[in-house]
Amino acid sequence: MKKIFLFILAIGISVFSDAHIGSPGVTFEGKAGAYAVMVLITPPDVIPGTATIDIYTKASGIHAIGAKPVYWFAGDEGTPTADEILPVPGEPGHFRGIVWLMSAGTSGIELEVNGDSGNGKVIVPVMAVSTAQKEMPASLGWILLALCILLVGLMITIISASVSDGLVKPSESISSKIIRKRWIGAGISAVLLILILWGGKSWWNNWSDRYKRFTYKPLQATSTITQQPNKTVLEFRIDKTRLHNLVYTRRLSYVIPDHGKLMHMFLVRAGSMDVFAHLHPQRKDSVTYITPLPALPAGKYLVFADITRLTGFAETIPDTLEIESKTPAILTSVDSSFFNRDDTYFTTNAITPASENIAVNDNILVCGKPGVKTILADGASAIWEHARNETFVSGKLYELTFAIQDEKGEPAKLEPYLGMMGHAVVMKDDGSTYIHLHPVGNYSMASQQTMLTRFEQETGPVQWGEILPPQIFMDSVDRLVSDLDAMTEGERNKILMSSMTHTTDSLHAEHSVVKFPYAFPSPGNYRIWIQMKRNGKILNSAFDAVVN
Repeated sequence: MKKIFLFILAIGISVFSDAHIGSPGVTFEGKAGAYAVMVLITPPDVIPGTATIDIYTKASGIHAIGAKPVYWFAGDEGTPTADEILPVPGEPGHFRGIVWLMSAGTSGIELEVNGDSGNGKVIVPVMAVSTAQKEMPASLGWILLALCILLVGLMITIISASVSDGLVKPSESISSKIIRKRWIGAGISAVLLILILWGGKSWWNNWSDRYKRFTYKPLQATSTITQQPNKTVLEFRIDKTRLHNLVYTRRLSYVIPDHGKLMHMFLVRAGSMDVFAHLHPQRKDSVTYITPLPALPAGKYLVFADITRLTGFAETIPDTLEIESKTPAILTSVDSSFFNRDDTYFTTNAITPASENIAVNDNILVCGKPGVKTILADGASAIWEHARNETFVSGKLYELTFAIQDEKGEPAKLEPYLGMMGHAVVMKDDGSTYIHLHPVGNYSMASQQTMLTRFEQETGPVQWGEILPPQIFMDSVDRLVSDLDAMTEGERNKILMSSMTHTTDSLHAEHSVVKFPYAFPSPGNYRIWIQMKRNGKILNSAFDAVVN
């Protein structure tokens, strides 16, 4: 059991969920050796395909940057050579390149920076899955069909002539026998070509069906509310019957802790986006998770459940939930005797004035905007350090920076919340984009750590027989999560933060600032919920942004 505990601890405690909907880019902010870099990786929607890599750095003396794909299943033996990432003309410190991803599943991009300060490497995990099927333009299809008919006609003509006219000597007349051979040759060649075309079509359809079978399909779940003595419980049941592809990568028995929790669940009231909850359901069985439900206002809610597995494969399971309570209880904190100490929820103003919203009162926090000081529930304030007149552009990588001040206007000292100095959720007003962010990005550290361990050992392909049986693995993980919940805040943070570094810069003393690297995927109205901890209490805030 001790070995099992240490194994899970090594790969699963400090995992950052690579969870998103409608936001395919993977962001990373950290160091490759001595070089501080900020990275945006845009994976392909079709595998095999090319991932676009943008690297931003202020480091000087860089000679070359290389990137190559690495695969969890393949190990060191399946690693190809690196491709060069080249400087972007006219943009100092910006490098761009492409890397081919050939296999689906948990993979990553290994970046290597060579320069005056030596060589530095870092692996950024990427979930390489096909999410789309390319469509051929109708005009191109008709052109190819016409060319096919022409080529078939030419081939029949050539074959029929080769067995008839081609055998006639010069000045010799063409007999009826030769003509008959011509038609026989044409008929046989036509049949053979039709069989070849039919075989090609069958081969193509087989590969198309196989591609569709392995195309990534989000898991679905059913959320239900039940009344129990003195509490309302939300049950979240995952539909495993839809697990037709990536069955090993996505096995529900091999879920590992993310910040000490098996699931991070976010509830947002649809339309108005004025109610936000961050909950941590407990596992009832491999597909069922339960959590006490706060007294949220009535309405339809969007549900996003983030999980990560042993392989590092992370995903979000979406659902909707209808809360019919007619007596909304609006609270800004959670009763610790009733809920998990890490659960939190709060209310804000609606994202648009026309949205349906509860009456504004003292328990509602007004959302902030770039460059405007926003008062928080405990009297502190938050400032989004972004110029008011500087617009956001979709597809561009930003460092979203939030500075927190105490009641006196001095830098506030923040405390770790679930092992991080800050958490953020970004969502578009139409619900098409959702992502869970952290100061280092939106990648999975468990996947990163697993890959690093595998490549340091120079291992080959994974042998599933070497991995613990599902029930033993689940029981071990559940015991680990229970032990973490029983620890004091200090004891738990010591474990959760054991593999992380939380640095400050010269402009922001203490831990008074949190930064999140992110690229808004498309134009529109966005809301960003920020969660931190101060004086032993979870501190919530929200900000709105318009992206052009």
